[in-house]
Amino acid sequence: MDKPLDSLFGGAADESPAGLAAALAPPAAAGHFDELRGAVSVPGPAGSQGKPVTPTWSRFFEHLGGGGFADLDQRMLSLSRQVRDNGITYNVYADAGGPQRPWSLDLFPLIVTPDGWQRIEAGVLQRVRLLERIMADVYGPQRLLASNLLPPALVHGHPGYLRAMHGVRPAGGTYLHIAAFDLARDPEGRWWLLSQRTQAPSGLGYLLENRLIISRSFPSAFRSLKVQRLAATYRALVDGLRAMSPVPAGEARIVLLTPGPYNETYFEHAYLARYLGLTLVEGSDLTVRDDRLYLKTLRGLEPVHGLLKRLDDEFLDPLELRSDSRLGVPGLLQAIRAGNVLVANAPGSAFLESCALLGFLPALARKLLGEELSLPAIPTWWCGERAALEAALPELAGGVIKPTFGGPGSGAVLGRYLTRRELDEWAGRIVRESDDHTIQAYRPLSQMPTWAGGRLTPRSMMLRVFAVSDGPGSWRVLPGGLTRTAGAALEITTMQRGGSSADTWVLTEGEVDTTSLLHHEHPAVDVSHRGRTVTSRAAENLFWLGRYTERTENSARLARLALQCLNGEDQSSQPLLAWLGEMAVDHGLVLPNVPAATAARRVFERSLVATLGDTDGATSVAFNLGALRNAASAVRDRLSQEQWNVLVRAEQAFLHGCKQGWRDGDYSSVEAIRLLESLSGATAAMTGAQTDRMMRDDGWRLLSTGRHLERLGFLASALDCAFETGAVFDEGGFEAVVALFDSTITFHAQYQQRHDIPALLDLVVLDRDNPRSLGWVAQTLRGRLARLEGSAPGQVPGIALTVPDPRNWTLEALSAHDREERYAGLQEVLGQCVAAAFQLSDDLGARYFTHSSDARESVGA
Repeated sequence: MDKPLDSLFGGAADESPAGLAAALAPPAAAGHFDELRGAVSVPGPAGSQGKPVTPTWSRFFEHLGGGGFADLDQRMLSLSRQVRDNGITYNVYADAGGPQRPWSLDLFPLIVTPDGWQRIEAGVLQRVRLLERIMADVYGPQRLLASNLLPPALVHGHPGYLRAMHGVRPAGGTYLHIAAFDLARDPEGRWWLLSQRTQAPSGLGYLLENRLIISRSFPSAFRSLKVQRLAATYRALVDGLRAMSPVPAGEARIVLLTPGPYNETYFEHAYLARYLGLTLVEGSDLTVRDDRLYLKTLRGLEPVHGLLKRLDDEFLDPLELRSDSRLGVPGLLQAIRAGNVLVANAPGSAFLESCALLGFLPALARKLLGEELSLPAIPTWWCGERAALEAALPELAGGVIKPTFGGPGSGAVLGRYLTRRELDEWAGRIVRESDDHTIQAYRPLSQMPTWAGGRLTPRSMMLRVFAVSDGPGSWRVLPGGLTRTAGAALEITTMQRGGSSADTWVLTEGEVDTTSLLHHEHPAVDVSHRGRTVTSRAAENLFWLGRYTERTENSARLARLALQCLNGEDQSSQPLLAWLGEMAVDHGLVLPNVPAATAARRVFERSLVATLGDTDGATSVAFNLGALRNAASAVRDRLSQEQWNVLVRAEQAFLHGCKQGWRDGDYSSVEAIRLLESLSGATAAMTGAQTDRMMRDDGWRLLSTGRHLERLGFLASALDCAFETGAVFDEGGFEAVVALFDSTITFHAQYQQRHDIPALLDLVVLDRDNPRSLGWVAQTLRGRLARLEGSAPGQVPGIALTVPDPRNWTLEALSAHDREERYAGLQEVLGQCVAAAFQLSDDLGARYFTHSSDARESVGA
């Protein structure tokens, strides 16, 4: 039963792919339904080992390709690489400094036959219609509560019931636009409902990535089995939101509200926003004025008509809900009550997620729909009812204890794992606090085949199915879902406890829907010059993305140059050491209390190397890398996957290199230089992607402005320091200055071996064809700011006047000096550049990011 794969080839009676699968795959655990074989696994030494696989799975295995099962390990490696390369993460305990956990995906999909899907689809559609009717009554006439068909304690006593929304009819008339239902198969193969999610169901983004990766892993099987596509349902969701918004569909602006980059499913939020064509926003991006919702953009406030929220209701509005929330929008509930914004889902649906409600839904379906529920829920007893309590207590040892007012899966306790004493304690607690506890029957989850450790392995699984609204009073079921599998020897399928996921293939007997989210019917006039909205928050993060990219590059170049000079032939040059020492201290590469390089060169060098990987140092190379990654994560939806991968891998490689290279106090300069050279290559790739792989909208202009603002201040201060310390008058120091400006090849190509000051100033200050010269940087900054303001060609906006105009600089004025080699004209220009960098940072923040005081009026906010 547990033989290695290679020992079974050639020895099995049936060497067809299906026969090999039956021989290779261990049976499901006794008492669990075996998805591979389509039958319950019975106890005994053989179990269901060797029984034939279902015809559907047989067809799947026939399309494995020439490599067959022997190729699956390689496919698993390819899958893991795609997950890593696509940056798919699930942050179980996300924080600013914590690593992101890669998404876990199994190789095999869950396969659902057409007849099996028809039953699921019909049952889910019936249940979402029922939940919608319940919402309409609970926030309307409340007849169900008055007739005790729905216990008031489960509604009014639930923290998710929002009294502020009672009597409010949502824009478009629909409460639930997305609902998720967690299903499982019992030992007889029947589907049961375990729980439902209505606040902000997760999974719609992850299942898309799962589909993309798995369909590419098994392209022949995907085509042959006629797997239904997903795009039509996503398009219906967006079209439905636009159609039900309070303005004509063509004018509706829909945004996706996320808690932010540290949320556990933030990857999904960014992915969904990009896929659906929605603007990804955080609460701070939005504001309410005169009962209307607006988006803060670089061009002022723009109206928002629809909100697809991925935020729990309690955080939506700090004025009326949780006052400590920093994730929501003050006044949002009032805008909803006024009917000026559609929110999916309407706030206040959290009480529907209570497991206790499941026991009341059959009677509610008969009352509201006149129908019996076709998709049964797992037997559930709310202990707040005397009769249910008496019926539930005898089931305690074989059931599941759940909190009545917690979300699905929160705090569940399996009675089968409790001792007799623990069971008695639980029974006493339930009797004392009966309203707070619900008992559900236990059903062994079905088990599907997975590929782990080079062999077929059955794992318990649960299927999450999604219903989405495609218009008023109308829903459709996504033909697929998010399948979650449990870890080895576990029954818990949650991702937070080591579970994994799988793609879900729903087969069709008809034609496969080839709908795409790419629109082909719009005339050219509708799409011409349609710029992407840049929110103030996104603009600020793009600005700092540019600044931290440049800071990382500058600090790495300075550190590498310092280490090379400290170990080179000019290591005894006092002016050079003084310049490098001051620059290193000024830019946080060495602490101020470290002895100067001119006095204790080796101590200084050791301190410089030791500080490179310090993530707590405010300006260390590692800190700048971390800040760069944080800024990028906040605008993840605007970056290509390649850009993100370069950034993440550069940080990981640098930190790993520092950790490995500085063991046992061995601070090797050679190893440090190697690491810094590698990082310089990565930052070159980053800047290349920013320059050549991003749309040149206002967000990009602010990113570019951030980079060049940082470069202007850094290079101007470096050149000023070189003149102050006299390094520029030393041969080694002269070459080091040219190297810091990344202009060595150009300088020697133009001036050969000259080391005179006018030649230096001509290249690094005046040459407006050299991207590392101050003249080029100043000219580029002024141009970026002019475009940002929308100025006509040749006109310079007020904010750009902060930047010195390089057309006013002359080589004669810059080269003039007195007998003591003081270059007053040059130092004045350099001081203006440094001051301009600081002032411009403040002015941009006030005008575009905070919209403060008179700056707000300038952008029409």
